[in-house]
Amino acid sequence: MGFKNKVVIVTGASSGIGAAAAIAFSAEGARVVMVGRDNTKLKAVAAKCTNPLVILADVSKDEDAKRIVDETIKKFGQLDVLVNNAGFSNLSGSLLEGDMMKSYDSIMSVNVRAVVYLTNLAAPHLIKTKGNIVNISSIAAYLPPFSATSINYSVSKAALNHFTVCAATELGPHGVRVNGVCPGPVRTDFLVNAKYPNTWDDISNLTLFDRVSESDEIADLIMFLSSDKAKSITGSNYVIDCGTMLKRN
Repeated sequence: MGFKNKVVIVTGASSGIGAAAAIAFSAEGARVVMVGRDNTKLKAVAAKCTNPLVILADVSKDEDAKRIVDETIKKFGQLDVLVNNAGFSNLSGSLLEGDMMKSYDSIMSVNVRAVVYLTNLAAPHLIKTKGNIVNISSIAAYLPPFSATSINYSVSKAALNHFTVCAATELGPHGVRVNGVCPGPVRTDFLVNAKYPNTWDDISNLTLFDRVSESDEIADLIMFLSSDKAKSITGSNYVIDCGTMLKRN
């Protein structure tokens, strides 16, 4: 898809969608910057890439976000694609249960604020290369919460979708495209990390196809949106959900 010598930052690259995207970009000749918090998992994914730059960082920390961009430019001298994939959920609070504001602050700091700041830091470099951004959101942005305590995750993804539109509007005149990807259920370690009581087999029956997506399917869409094949596309949030939204409607 024309990624040879392009420089691509992928956050949340230690597993799941981020890992699949990092491997896919590397296979297409890109110089990949892998960002994550789990050094062991990052190294395992890095072994499947060609000479990646591995950065151990927490995107919710401003100093780490700045270091990600600074180290990328120092190493490669440019930035062509930013994939804002890092995100998480927890079940620690809702309006009537647990600690709502602690849950809200922790989720929004990663799922929204970190994306905004990394985009802010990366934008001047992306303008130079006429690059682009892909934000990984979720169909949760469009649907009522699956449970009361997933309210903050849903709100964060709705905010991310609108930020994608806002960023695309501002950066478009400078030649930078911004798009989003909204997966439904994807077989990753998300359920374990969020301490959801379900398994992926439990969740497959929520989809129209009675299956959950694999990470490499999402990576394929990320690659398309990042490539020149999508040069006319900006400000769009693409649903890839095995028909989950259709079944819930």
